[in-house]
Amino acid sequence: MRLSELSGKEIVDVKRAERLGVLGQTDLEINEKGQITALIIPNVKWFGFKKNGTEIRVPWNHIKKIGTDMIIIDIPGAGPETE
Repeated sequence: MRLSELSGKEIVDVKRAERLGVLGQTDLEINEKGQITALIIPNVKWFGFKKNGTEIRVPWNHIKKIGTDMIIIDIPGAGPETE
């Protein structure tokens, strides 16, 4: 799969049922062989304002499905957030 085919897809956490971002607004962690090892997703609120300057690192093996419009991720141990 090419990077251009991934660009623009929404990243959704299956456990939290939460939209984390859009690929293209994220960074990629790439190893020496040129393979993507993780997605680095900035933690932003609506309208692009930063929220505590943190980011979410999603290892490639936690991606469960890449569909036509979205990427579904499942991070073990990351249950629903409590407020």
